[in-house]
Order: sequence, then structure tokens, then C-alpha cells
Amino acid sequence: MSITRTAPHRKTLLILLAAALLLLMAASLIPAKTVRAAGELTLFTRNASISVPPGESVSYSIDVINNTGSIQTAALYVQGLPSGWNAELTSGGYKVNRLSVKGEATEFITLKVEVPHEVQKGTYNFALVADGITSLPLAIEVSESGTYKTELKSSQPNLTGDSKATFNFRLDLTNNTAEEQLYALTADVERGWQVTFRVSGNNVTSAAVQANSTQTVNVDVRPPETIAAGSYKIPIRAQSGTTMAETELEVVITGTYNMELTTPRGLLSAEVTAGKATKVELVVNNKGSSTLRDIQMSYDGPPGWEVEFDQQTIASIEPGESATVNATIKAADKAIPGDYVTRITARAPEVSANADFRITVKTSALWGWIGILIVLVVIAGIYSLIRKYGRR
Repeated sequence: MSITRTAPHRKTLLILLAAALLLLMAASLIPAKTVRAAGELTLFTRNASISVPPGESVSYSIDVINNTGSIQTAALYVQGLPSGWNAELTSGGYKVNRLSVKGEATEFITLKVEVPHEVQKGTYNFALVADGITSLPLAIEVSESGTYKTELKSSQPNLTGDSKATFNFRLDLTNNTAEEQLYALTADVERGWQVTFRVSGNNVTSAAVQANSTQTVNVDVRPPETIAAGSYKIPIRAQSGTTMAETELEVVITGTYNMELTTPRGLLSAEVTAGKATKVELVVNNKGSSTLRDIQMSYDGPPGWEVEFDQQTIASIEPGESATVNATIKAADKAIPGDYVTRITARAPEVSANADFRITVKTSALWGWIGILIVLVVIAGIYSLIRKYGRR
């Protein structure tokens, strides 16, 4: 009976041995997992919570302490950092994401966190984690709300004038970032336009603006002399290395103003007798592209002279057209024969034109006849004397 019980018992042992062998073989194929004990590494920094304004960079000096007698290697990463924030781990001047520490030793790393400019005021919590076995809670308190924007505005972006006008604009350049910005100032205009930037009365090409401050920038715009009437856009840009703002100014050209004062034949001379008057026909030409209105006629001549116009005021002259004015010029009664200059001016509110006339004063014909009469009287007297005394 003992023989009959021994066979099944051996068979069972063989099955158990085979199963154990299979389990050992399967276990050898499964990667070994290192189990780390808490307390092997410690992370330490003196300043776990720091208060800064927006846009600042915060640097933490962190000790990585190995509490064991053997070398410990751990992966390092930042956990819970807000979206848009940047962090960097360095050791010995190199970026690291894994660190080895000798037994019973300490290594030093630096964690640099960049706070964005556009951020709300408040406290932001995150942690530096070492391989999931230990972590160092950290906090940054943002002292004020910030943005990363620049504004460029004008209270009066539209001005009107003629082609010879200089258009003066005032811009407010606002730096809404957390640090000082140096802005390059540019204008996108076609050839012939002149755009000048002024800060505190000085011509500049750039402007420095403190954080959260506004700087006034004056812009002087001069159009080309031959510009046609119309509306023109002047894009203005203020750009620093990290931020930029743009605005658009508008210049409305009403047209050019150009006036000429002359005569029908272009002659600017006349003759007159002292005490007498002569008439001069004047032509006022509108050589601009805008209508001339309220044109006043005036003169500046020698003392005692008089000038009268048949129309003292010309209501209007359209572009390319002309108006005729007759001027009566009277010389002074005691004017000595010779050449005199009389300046006649046609003046509109926007432009004026002058013409200098050379007026020649001649001797009166009466004095000529008187001279002849005197000569005849003298001749007659001499003849009479000769006849009277010649006979003796």
C-alpha cells in the first residue's frame, strides 16, 4: 500500500517544481523596479517665497542633500508652474534635469523662474520635485498686476491744411510693461514726405519710457510741395526689442496756393507827369490747385503818391483762372523827374504776390512851352539891342 501512495506524491512534487521553475523564469523577464525610501534626498533653499513685480526673473539657490552613504541619482523637474511661466535648472553653468550626489554630500543647483509681464497680482505656488521621492514647495508673490503692452495714441489724429503747411501731431507713448523700454520711432511714408519726431523739444529717432509711464512725442509732418489735394495716411510705429505699438495719422491736403501778379504783356513800367495820373492794367493769376478768396489789393509808393484800384477786393479766383484790376497811379505834384518804384500787392489769407513797378516821372509840357517862350523873349531882346545900338 505504501508503494501505491508514493507514485502520486512524486508526481505532485514534479508538477510543483515545474511550476516554481516557470515562475522564476517569468520573474527574470520582468524589469526590476527600484524602490526609493523617503529621506534619502532633501531639497533646501533659504528663500522659499519671494515677492517681485511682473516681468522679473527669480533665482533660487537650492541644496540637494544626500542623507545616505551611497551615491544617489535623481531626476529633477518643476511641478505646478503657471501656464506661460518659464523655469530653468542649472548646475555648474549647465542646464540639468538629472543630478547625482555622493554619499553624505550636498550638491548645489539654481532654479531660475521668469515671471511674465502680463500677469495678475497674487501668490503663485509650485514645487521642485526630485524623482518623486521629495519636493520643495516654492512660492512667488506678484506684487502688482502687469501687462506686456505698449500704447501709441493721439487725441487728434486728423489735420487739414495746404501743401505748404507743417502738420503738428501730439502722440502719447505708454509703456505698460514692468521695465523701461527704448522705442525706435519710424514713419512709413513715400519719398518726398518729411516726418520729424520731437521729445522735450529735441529732434529724436527713439524715445526711452520708464515702466508703467507715458512719454509725449510730437510729430511734425511736411508733405511734398507738388502734392495733390486729397487725404493721406501716415503710419507711425514705436518698437522696442520686446514690444511694439502702431497708430495711423491722417493729413488732408486742401490743395496748393500759388498766386501771380503781373500785367497783360508782363511789363512792369509806366510813365507819368508830376501831379498827373496814369492807368496800369494788372492781372492776378491763380496758379495753384485751390480757389483763392478775399484777395485784397494794396500799394506802397513814394510819399505824396496815390494809387486807386477799380476793385479793392477780388471775391474769388478759381484754379487756373485770372482776374483783371485797373490801378490809377498819380505822382506827387512836386515830383522831380526821374524813376520811382511803386510796389503793388495782391494778398489772400493763404498766399500773396507782389509786383514792383518802375514809374518814370517826366517834365510837364507846360514847362516846355514856358522854356521856349523864355528863349524867344531873350532872342527878341537881343535883336532889339542890336538894332538900337548897332547904328551908332
